[in-house]
Amino acid sequence: MLVALGLTKSFGGFTAVADVALSVEAGAIHAVIGPNGAGKTTLFNLITGVLAPSAGRLVFEGHDITGWRADRVTARGVARTFQNIRLFREMTVVENVMVGAHCRTSGGFLAAIAQPPWRLSPGERETIRRADDLLELVGLASKRDVAADLLTLVEQRRLEIARALASGPRLLLLDEPAAGMTPPEIEEANRLITRIRDRGVTVLLTEHHMSLVMQVSDRITVLNYGKKIAEGNPETVRRDPEVLAAYLGVEQGVESGVEA
Repeated sequence: MLVALGLTKSFGGFTAVADVALSVEAGAIHAVIGPNGAGKTTLFNLITGVLAPSAGRLVFEGHDITGWRADRVTARGVARTFQNIRLFREMTVVENVMVGAHCRTSGGFLAAIAQPPWRLSPGERETIRRADDLLELVGLASKRDVAADLLTLVEQRRLEIARALASGPRLLLLDEPAAGMTPPEIEEANRLITRIRDRGVTVLLTEHHMSLVMQVSDRITVLNYGKKIAEGNPETVRRDPEVLAAYLGVEQGVESGVEA
């Protein structure tokens, strides 16, 4: 579904992502892990058009999207959440999700004039129906009319996921979806990510909670200082000597529950 070839991003004399090759299979949950500063978020920014690469190519479903603007990438079928939550805090929960569907809605000046203000258009009714469906998926149906600012941290992260899904992506990037969560909340995040995949959305995620990564991922890519140092299934990565030395710690390893 997604292929990165020689992807590189430099900021002056500092290279945040260096010659990274990545292949994400359709229908998979693929994790990118690494210590702080490894280049994970920069990689996500390159894939989603927030940043343009210094070198390399990005191909999504056979289309070269290298250097595309973020809105074009979203319209093509790639959506994301952010490590630092970015909601419209004074809008309601359902309104936040409806905003996420903007790239899939249509209308025009004449249609706006012809439509009575008290009557919803078919497109508006479908957008609301879709938003309510996604709120049910993430467990926020009972909070649909609550201001986003009044939600808990965990609920806000779920709302960001629902808003991203409202754009109708085939590939969803989740940037630390379990940050700040307790162990039971992490387990629920695990189940939610699996439900999203089961609905036909491929997931690419970065996360520091190794318990979640090892349980939910089909494949894992490991970055360190902007370079890919390992890749494989969870068991392969768990036992890779370079991963243990560079990221997890030789003596402690994944099974200790260390969070980098």
